Amino acid sequence: QVQLVESGGGLVQPGGSLRLSCAASERRFRSDIMGWYRQTRDKQRELVASITSGGTSRYGDSVKDRFTISRDNAKNTVDLQMNSLKPEDTAVYYCNAGGTVYVPGNYWGQGTQVTVSS
Repeated sequence: QVQLVESGGGLVQPGGSLRLSCAASERRFRSDIMGWYRQTRDKQRELVASITSGGTSRYGDSVKDRFTISRDNAKNTVDLQMNSLKPEDTAVYYCNAGGTVYVPGNYWGQGTQVTVSS
């Protein structure tokens, strides 16, 4: 089946930046909406950002103006540029495909840990 492979997580100081990347294992795989969700130990997964195949993006209120989602349909990848990171951004970040505006799809990446700490 199609796999979503994530990379780019790590440890960063507050105010720093990270860039997450997600690639679909099947070149011909297409999902109208792809996105990034995140989850802490005590909370449910929440939407970070999503993007349509046409380039229309949405952001969670907590990351608006700090994070930028982008998509390369030819390469079948979706990236998340995270700037001005805060400790509260610490979470496991998951790539998602096949969802709608409000409901995530059934395709998930394995997750990549982002830790923001001094």
